[in-house]
Amino acid sequence: MGVGIQVEHLNAWYGANHTLMDITLHIPANEATALIGPSGCGKSTFVRCINRMHETNPIARVTGTVRIGELDIYADVSPVEVRRRIGMVFQRPNPFPTMSIYDNVASGLRLNGFRNRRVLDEVVERSLIQAALWDEVKDDLKKKSGASLSGGQQQRLCIARALAVDPEVLLMDEPASALDPIATGAIEDLIHSLKGRFTIVIVTHNMQQAARVADMTAFFSISKGGEGERWGELVEYTTTETIFTNPADKRTEDYVTGRFG
Repeated sequence: MGVGIQVEHLNAWYGANHTLMDITLHIPANEATALIGPSGCGKSTFVRCINRMHETNPIARVTGTVRIGELDIYADVSPVEVRRRIGMVFQRPNPFPTMSIYDNVASGLRLNGFRNRRVLDEVVERSLIQAALWDEVKDDLKKKSGASLSGGQQQRLCIARALAVDPEVLLMDEPASALDPIATGAIEDLIHSLKGRFTIVIVTHNMQQAARVADMTAFFSISKGGEGERWGELVEYTTTETIFTNPADKRTEDYVTGRFG
């Protein structure tokens, strides 16, 4: 089952650039939360901070608190353990091209030391079923490479790979932006089916998509200071219905009605 995410006073930098300014929000367990806002407002940086990928850049740093359930991920645990508990799906599908469909899904388990063939078989099947891909690939699991699949199938394969290690949180950074409308619909259906078991955070530029899939929505924007200084900030965070029908902040209203962004 998913767990809630409590973010308090999160700040992030790339070198001297203050990318995120004092972000505080609570992401509820077992729901889908969308992050919307103009390019450059820090949405992707925010999700990278949640699974400690931000710090893989040598000029990046983070302050503040991020708790996954009761676990303070910047105080109590290694980044490797954090990433076992938090799956990540990127904008463009990235299956391992030389691996079969089966080995793509099993790769995370094998990295964690699983060798039992029966267990691997069960987890691969379960993960592909959860990712709504099993019926399309079950006859070719070890015959075809992950790279031989269509774009939409590759993205669902990457979701299955993330689910195989049994995460509590699934982060999705514009998972459908490179896909056609039919494949996008399949990913959105998948989000609906998964959010009862996992806590899902999705970055999207597509506001219609946020309205379709998300229970909660956070609107990020860019603030400007003196001498060209810019940073991303959280403007408004509430139910998706409220964001799109009765936002509290004029900046949110301007963005969702297309006046800027």
